[in-house]
Amino acid sequence: MRRLIIVVIILAVLGGAFAWFSRSKPIPVALKEVAEGKVEATLANTRAGTVEACLRTKLSTIIGGRIEYLGVKEGDKVKKGQLLLKLWNDDQQAQAALAQTQIALALRRVDEACLVAVNAEKEAKRQADLRAKGFVSASREEAARTEAEARRASCNTSKADVTQAEAKFKATRVEQGRVALYAPFDGTVAKIVGELGEYSTPSPPGVPTPPAIDLIDDTCLYVKAPMDEVDAPKISPGQTVRISLDALPGKQLAGKVRRVAPYVSAVEKQARTVDIEVDFVQPESIGKLLVGYSADVEIILDGRDKVLRIPTAAIQEGGRVLLFNAASGKLEERQIKAGLANWEYTEIIEGLAAGDRIVTSLEKEGIKAGVAVVPDEKAKGK
Repeated sequence: MRRLIIVVIILAVLGGAFAWFSRSKPIPVALKEVAEGKVEATLANTRAGTVEACLRTKLSTIIGGRIEYLGVKEGDKVKKGQLLLKLWNDDQQAQAALAQTQIALALRRVDEACLVAVNAEKEAKRQADLRAKGFVSASREEAARTEAEARRASCNTSKADVTQAEAKFKATRVEQGRVALYAPFDGTVAKIVGELGEYSTPSPPGVPTPPAIDLIDDTCLYVKAPMDEVDAPKISPGQTVRISLDALPGKQLAGKVRRVAPYVSAVEKQARTVDIEVDFVQPESIGKLLVGYSADVEIILDGRDKVLRIPTAAIQEGGRVLLFNAASGKLEERQIKAGLANWEYTEIIEGLAAGDRIVTSLEKEGIKAGVAVVPDEKAKGK
């Protein structure tokens, strides 16, 4: 009997030791204390936006030809009206010179014809006076008057020839404009396609061809960003925006919605979006920005200060959170009523109180109501 009792005691000790060492250990979790703060209702772009120039033009000559003059380099500052590029056009210049010669010739013909017309008119008047005195016949007077009228018509025709020659010269100037590129505004040459002596080809209809010169005005910049089509009705010009640039990490810039596109963009394999344009509120304080920088925008729809808030990522489907019970060391499920929310914080109207601690590391395996946990000090405050 004594041996049996000893065996039973040993088995009980072993069973207790096994239960002790095989028990589930508390899971370390990241906790966040419910506290007061600011919560805003915001909208964010679906894909990265882009810093754009208010003025930007991609210039190409109307006709093709060999580049004879290239007066700028990439990065050069240019003035409005400055000649940037010109194609070979000696044939057009020859036509212009010919037209100028024709103008000069026509002007001389005008002088000649009109001088003859004046003399013929004087002769017609003299013949009329003689006819009145009976010295010449009526037919002689009629012939002199007809000659004067013919000479005056010839003078007018010569003047019309001058007008025609001038019009032809203007046409040659127009043709010369088809082979030259002038800066339409003050700006910076962003890119040049082609070198001196190379053949420049304009873009045929429906065939995209790189422009000869890409000119931008980088003194005025804005952000163009795509927004989800379902958010479009909530967006209007004048709304406050926060702008973030990858080139300026950790820095947020103030902006305002300038324009909302009047149509939805449907790009294959992408969500339907509406493009918006956002102006920088204080562009002079930003410093040098480059056209083409990637940018994100956050439109502020509403905001409230000093409200209870929790990280939005801590909320589970159905508006539930996992609350840490310090007394039992276990998690409890709590239903909440949320107010304003964005990707970072959500306002708590009901269900939690200031000082409550909720789990934010929901991605950990085994995290659910009733599980024993311990605060992860390394993740404190996250």
